[in-house]
Amino acid sequence: MDPQKQLQALSDEFQQLQTELEGLIDARQKLESQQQENQGVQTEFNQLDDDANIYKLVGPVLLKQDKAEATMAVNGRLEFIEKEIKRVEKEIEEKQETSEKKRAEVMSIQAQAQQAASSA
Repeated sequence: MDPQKQLQALSDEFQQLQTELEGLIDARQKLESQQQENQGVQTEFNQLDDDANIYKLVGPVLLKQDKAEATMAVNGRLEFIEKEIKRVEKEIEEKQETSEKKRAEVMSIQAQAQQAASSA
């Protein structure tokens, strides 16, 4: 394969990996934001009396909700978010490894091309 075409293909793959990595990082940031929001709600719930009134917004309506039920829902969301963060972080790590390998390939081919050019 022509080294220039090979270099272009590897560069395109590397660029694609970088784009995917950016998307994963954005997803992780959104999850972390949701996690902080839910931790804030959890903290507020812990300060309330057991018989406190809690309302949940469902569409345009506020519905009264039992504290235990609301606490369970928030705890469930936090568990889900934590699992998603771990999954996304693992994916980020894998993409970074793949990306580094592509970068090394690109640099290797560039070095070979420069060596060939200087030998000619």
